[in-house]
Amino acid sequence: MILRCTVKMLNLLGVRATSLHDVPASDEDWYLNLFWIDRRKCLLLTHAGTLFPVLAADVRKADITPIGPYVSDLVEAHLRSEGLATDTLGRLEPDDVQLAKTASRSILGVMNECAVNVRYRIDAMGGIDSAELVSLNRFLRRTLHNRAGQYVSPLDLVSRRPQR
Repeated sequence: MILRCTVKMLNLLGVRATSLHDVPASDEDWYLNLFWIDRRKCLLLTHAGTLFPVLAADVRKADITPIGPYVSDLVEAHLRSEGLATDTLGRLEPDDVQLAKTASRSILGVMNECAVNVRYRIDAMGGIDSAELVSLNRFLRRTLHNRAGQYVSPLDLVSRRPQR
């Protein structure tokens, strides 16, 4: 699994740019961003090929160290919550997570748009302590995004993937 991290995320993990893998971008990559809501760390994972998002709120550094098992367990749980097989978006091997720098500004743009939606919805729910994260993740997976001139949701893109 290739995990393309933003600079904020790399700083949190204590990873230097020189130790990142230099691999070509692929639709199988995952992107990981860090942002704060109510002074708490939130993570947003997004699959490059389908824009399938996974939001984790109120995360502590100890929770994500090491990052491989945390990310693979999180993605598997969210795939199951949508009734999808855990290998729907590729193999999620906790010991085979390779960190790389981001490679797509359009995916980062989608992630920034998701973060704005998350902030707005968490504020409307009364803050991070009372936020319904399950429904918020479901909302994000059904939100339309412009992909190559066509508006589609991440779940639409997942359903169009060839079966493995």
